Amino acid sequence: MSLLEVITQTEADAEAAEAGGADRIEVVADVRAGGLSPDPCTVAVVRRATSLPMRVMLRAKTGFRTTGPELDRLRRAAGEHAECGADGFVFGFLSATGTVDVAATMKLADAVAPLPWTFHRAVDNAACLDSAWAAIADLPGLDAVLSAGSPRGVEAGMAVLLRRTASHASLVLAGGGLRRKHVAVLVAAGVDAFHVGAAVRRAGVSGVNTVDAALVRDWRTLVDASPCV
Repeated sequence: MSLLEVITQTEADAEAAEAGGADRIEVVADVRAGGLSPDPCTVAVVRRATSLPMRVMLRAKTGFRTTGPELDRLRRAAGEHAECGADGFVFGFLSATGTVDVAATMKLADAVAPLPWTFHRAVDNAACLDSAWAAIADLPGLDAVLSAGSPRGVEAGMAVLLRRTASHASLVLAGGGLRRKHVAVLVAAGVDAFHVGAAVRRAGVSGVNTVDAALVRDWRTLVDASPCV
């Protein structure tokens, strides 16, 4: 069975994701900024709202570079999130030249061990995708790489994403502008993990887009129905 991960920001998002049949949630703050580290109190509230596996974003600001002081804060935050119920994390950094900042990434990987983690879409923004994947594929604790194949999303990056599955299908967590039409193509190429955000959100009475259980259920059905190779 394929994995369906849903981006959540609130208790209500988490409840809707679980009701719709998601396998895992990613907890973030400021989804419009691509996801930043949430407050530990938010993580604790979400943990009480759902029994789903929960990965938490470790990212201090927009962009993909970081500093020593930021890393120290993120390492402390990782410990707080774990105490609040996180059972995995999402992070990853690039250097000023667009290569993977392995040293910074490893500092967080060491801090979150033995919990698993996902390298997020920084990989799509690397100067050389082949080199970026080679740098991260065997890092300790890594079990997923969130990728669209392009900074512009899956529609633009599909060809690159399909090439990547030839060597790293087990690591690919396809996401970033993922559309329904993409799923069968990716499954046929060997991808079995999918990450959705805006695709499962509807505007609520307050105008805030929240996760909709019915939309999650539609994606659950779609992912499960796609023919495997």
